[in-house]
Amino acid sequence: MKKAKRFAHGVESGLDGGLSQRCDITLIISALLLLGIGLVMVASSSIEIADRATGDPLYYFKRQFIFAVLGVLAAWLFTKIRLAHLERSGTALLFLMVGLLILVLIPGVGRTVYGSTRWLDLGFLSVQVSEIVKLLLIIYMAGYLVKNGQQVMESFTGFLRPMLVLLVLFTLLLLEPDFGAAIVLLVTTLGMFWLAGAKILNFVILFVASAASMAVVAVSSPYRMERLTAFLNPWSDPFGSGFQLTQSLIAIGSGSWTGLGLGASVQKLFYLPKAHNDFVFAVIAEELGLVGVSVVLALFLVLIHRCFVIGKKVEEKGMQFGALICYGIGIWLGLQVFINIGVNMGLLPTKGLTLPLISAGGSSLLVVCMAIGLITRVYMEGLAEDSDLLQRFRAR
Repeated sequence: MKKAKRFAHGVESGLDGGLSQRCDITLIISALLLLGIGLVMVASSSIEIADRATGDPLYYFKRQFIFAVLGVLAAWLFTKIRLAHLERSGTALLFLMVGLLILVLIPGVGRTVYGSTRWLDLGFLSVQVSEIVKLLLIIYMAGYLVKNGQQVMESFTGFLRPMLVLLVLFTLLLLEPDFGAAIVLLVTTLGMFWLAGAKILNFVILFVASAASMAVVAVSSPYRMERLTAFLNPWSDPFGSGFQLTQSLIAIGSGSWTGLGLGASVQKLFYLPKAHNDFVFAVIAEELGLVGVSVVLALFLVLIHRCFVIGKKVEEKGMQFGALICYGIGIWLGLQVFINIGVNMGLLPTKGLTLPLISAGGSSLLVVCMAIGLITRVYMEGLAEDSDLLQRFRAR
């Protein structure tokens, strides 16, 4: 017991405001390993396209490395933000989300790439607004549920009110358009409400309405219909609408058990578009095989599992806000991993969603790192909740 106290005292020697700076080692290690794998695979999958576009084969790797360093710094900064401050900032977060989504739609402000206006050009970097909104919405909804949880659980009106906020964000995302991010926001929010105890009948009503609305949106847009038909039968037009998916399937099928070897992918050279972005999973499968894919999936399972474990642990200590943040981030990351891999394997229609911590993309990497830092903060405050040290700090 004395040794344990001495160890705890040593860990707490670098205190910030009296809160323990211990962290969930499993969460941090799994995140860092995925980040490292992502750097390696971005370097491998982008060599050819970077050489053709910039003359520097490691251009995208260098960018990703810089964002990885910034992401680690951002995660550390988020561990310094008290949850109480975030819980009280609901109104400000709501205006920030709506403001950012409107700002990106203003001609001359938002930058259009591949027909979608999703980026704010800040000069030294471009920020994908929808990535920021994902994390802000989780924080906002967690605070809303803490304040109005009883109304949400007892009445349909209480359940519907925050859904109107989601409808505004959903509409603005569709105007970009960013259908994938809109789906992630919807499912993540519903998952948080489900875990908070909302009635199942409310979900059924909302699900039917949402499914009907999304079906109308899908069939009313020619390019979305093209994606749907390509997803259902990519081999009917392998050199047209089904080109990207067929090349992804060829890459995955070529990997076999152990892969062709790191850097030996053929599809990334001339055939597979966005090999370092949305379809980096296909390159992983081709170069590292089933073994490499299994390692990546195992790390994601560990990371997502820790989100829910930490959430459950702090919920038992009465930290509902922190628990809902952990649940929301866990749902978001798990859903995005599922969609990205499903798209790469032809199980889902093509969506512009990255593989968290692995795909090239500065905005996604930074925001996911922030989310990991936020979970770490929840863990820190949860562990310190019953400690004598925190009680002494509060008594000052």
